[in-house]
Amino acid sequence: MRSSVCWMRGGLVVVCLLAGLSSAQAQKKTADAELVFPPTLPDGQRVVTDKSDEFLKSRWKLQPGVSVATAAPTVDFLFYPGQDYLGNPWSNWGDSLVVNGKYYASIGDHHSLGEKRSTDRSGNAFVFEYDPQTKTLRQLVDLKKLLNLPEGHYTPGKIHSRIDLGSDGWLYFATYRGGNGATDEFHYQGDWIIRLHPQTGKAEIVVRGAVPKHGIQTSVLDPQRMIFYGGTRAGSLSPIGKNRGPNDELFFAYDLKSQKLMYSGPKRDCWPWPILAQSTGRTYFVQGLGDEAALVRFDPKQAAPPSKIAGPTAFEGASTNETPQGFVYSASINKATRTESLWSLNTKTEEIQELSPACIGETPRMVASLDADPTGRYLYYTPGAHGGSELDGTPIVQFDVRTKRRKVIAFLNPLYEDKYGCTLKGTYSSALSADGSTLYFTWNVSRNSKVWDCCALTVIHIPESERMP
Repeated sequence: MRSSVCWMRGGLVVVCLLAGLSSAQAQKKTADAELVFPPTLPDGQRVVTDKSDEFLKSRWKLQPGVSVATAAPTVDFLFYPGQDYLGNPWSNWGDSLVVNGKYYASIGDHHSLGEKRSTDRSGNAFVFEYDPQTKTLRQLVDLKKLLNLPEGHYTPGKIHSRIDLGSDGWLYFATYRGGNGATDEFHYQGDWIIRLHPQTGKAEIVVRGAVPKHGIQTSVLDPQRMIFYGGTRAGSLSPIGKNRGPNDELFFAYDLKSQKLMYSGPKRDCWPWPILAQSTGRTYFVQGLGDEAALVRFDPKQAAPPSKIAGPTAFEGASTNETPQGFVYSASINKATRTESLWSLNTKTEEIQELSPACIGETPRMVASLDADPTGRYLYYTPGAHGGSELDGTPIVQFDVRTKRRKVIAFLNPLYEDKYGCTLKGTYSSALSADGSTLYFTWNVSRNSKVWDCCALTVIHIPESERMP
């Protein structure tokens, strides 16, 4: 007989005795009423491994030209530890990476002081290390403990930025609010840039309020020059439509060596996704909307605001690191048409090119993480970042930049929903191993709840035959 803590809607904690029921069955029985925390796998397993032809079965209408792999991958699946209370919900919002063979990713509880759904719980977020040799997750950062603020002070419920590796050997990331409680009432000064040493597990605050009274939603680190670029949003959106104006999002550059803000601006009405050309040190983002949307360049060598290089364009979104061929790729959102496309930026000529639709089904879906393999030949991603990936079977897509073809290497959702009671509903977090053989995805998971309620990790071992030239 196993016992687990369940959080009831009234806020009471009771012990649920799950005798003779698999975890999937128990979780389906609880549905939205009383979800089991921490989430568990059948028979107390910490990790499960599957290799099945079910991963290759398409039950959905695919766009013309989209193919499906012929060899099924092997996939490991496990829940993130520490999810032992009800989140608002537990979710991932920041991109991840692989360093020295280990995977680093963040999740958060999305709580925020002042939010009705948070019941006065301040937010918290965490960084984990996954070791593929032992198939274990280790918590490295507990933000609330690291910040060590008095009760009643704002603490972030999300890490919305990328985690990037600096030339100094430290990992850098930034925090963001879980709700609308980033106000003076809760002593909000702005969010934090944090650094973490992956070998020792030591974490430190770099700066609080790099852009005063702003949270950091997007980022990219220039590891050579040690400049942290980000896109911000003013602290609180509450009440919607009153405090939030058209000029509360900024692009910024922060010099980590001198610990000084190099630049912030221009004001805009949607937060920028900074895109780095590491070979030149230049950073790009889109300024404006619709017919006024222009791709602009920020050059840290010039003491000047960003300058326009192309437009109007929809080239903006999650991006890869620069490939050996000198390209950066982006899964970009056209806010006017609500479509998602794959684009390339030639870092030498600054030419941009739209390559292909990103989605594989009939409905456009957002892509919030994009990874290039070490050869620069293949891109990997999944559509449906903010939910909806399951409506296309939670596809893992490989895009060949030479042939411009999309191939699904696995449909994950049917197997995990049917076998474990877990629906994989989207992600902002993925990474590829240095040899291009292993894909990591941190998922927002629904255990028969309306949206999602916890986070889990899949480790996808790509068959060699599916990544050959």
